[in-house]
Amino acid sequence: MNALIDDLTAPHPSAANGAVWEVISDRVMGGMSQGTMTREEVRGRPALRMQGNVSLENNGGFVQIALDLGPHGGAIDASQWSGLELDVTGNSEAYNLHLRTADIVRPWQSYRTSFCTVPEWRTIRLPFTDFTAHRIDAPLDLSRLRRIGIVAIGRSFAADIAIGGIRFFA
Repeated sequence: MNALIDDLTAPHPSAANGAVWEVISDRVMGGMSQGTMTREEVRGRPALRMQGNVSLENNGGFVQIALDLGPHGGAIDASQWSGLELDVTGNSEAYNLHLRTADIVRPWQSYRTSFCTVPEWRTIRLPFTDFTAHRIDAPLDLSRLRRIGIVAIGRSFAADIAIGGIRFFA
């Protein structure tokens, strides 16, 4: 059983859940990374594509596309789900998926897991049990899940990742 977050049927940059995708980079903190987000056909199917260059200059190091899960940035209860499922393709690099809950107050806090892309479409499952706390002591509270981010982070590289759909799985 799955619950849809985005299937790319809403007009860009909107998601099927009614929220809006946004691209964010370390430039908000003085970094030098840059990124773009487009809706385009990638390898034969509609996709949300993030491309950019991750730079470690000026204490930087990330580019991300992020989506609120609840109305007006509020939290949702995802405790009935086992994790997130993504249809993804990319440039054979490692990326992160970050979760934010209503308990997170600092921009550098999140719950994180990594995954690798390949240059063809595949569906990956990221169980919530694989996410680790980053700069926060509170355990992941799925009943207060607020935001997801697909992130190119931590090293200098050219990011190119496309998402064809994202949903919760049980």
